[in-house]
Amino acid sequence: MQSIENTNNSASVNDEYLQKVTVGELKLHNATITLMEYDPHWPGLFDREANRIRSLLGSSVLQLEHVGSTSIPGLCSKPIIDILLAVADSSDELSYVPALEKAGYALRIREPDWFEHRMFKGPDTNISLHVFSLGASEVKRMLRFRDWLRTNDTDRENYARVKRDLAKHVWQNVQNYADAKTEIVKEIMERANSAEQ
Repeated sequence: MQSIENTNNSASVNDEYLQKVTVGELKLHNATITLMEYDPHWPGLFDREANRIRSLLGSSVLQLEHVGSTSIPGLCSKPIIDILLAVADSSDELSYVPALEKAGYALRIREPDWFEHRMFKGPDTNISLHVFSLGASEVKRMLRFRDWLRTNDTDRENYARVKRDLAKHVWQNVQNYADAKTEIVKEIMERANSAEQ
């Protein structure tokens, strides 16, 4: 979310932003974060959802990827499958939102100022479906982060350590927990980018 990039903002500004971009009621978390050790069943859950999304959207699906911590073997994670969907124009909601909603997906986040990001929750599996326009720089960043952690044991272990430490705190919103990981994500991305050059 856009707020991840703005870590100097106060919690109240972050909460105002979350309220603004949330579709429906903003539900407070007010608890610690539950992390699970890597589950080898997570890729299968992604495959099932990916097949369903492809059947719903057909040729509108330009890219579909398993991202986030559940896509990285050996990494602890919240048990939520993150899916990246790239379409021609994510701001053109009529081209994909009705088909997803008819199948039970719920639009929860609309961020026109941050890569025209949209996020849905799944009908029967705990997922976060992130929709971007094909070619958005955030798509490349998410995939680079995933691929780097799949191959770099040291950074994967460092990231897991930070996640476990942060998960012990009580967070008003889960997004606040995600925002708190910004510094370690930035450090890892700098190393990944340097290695790519």
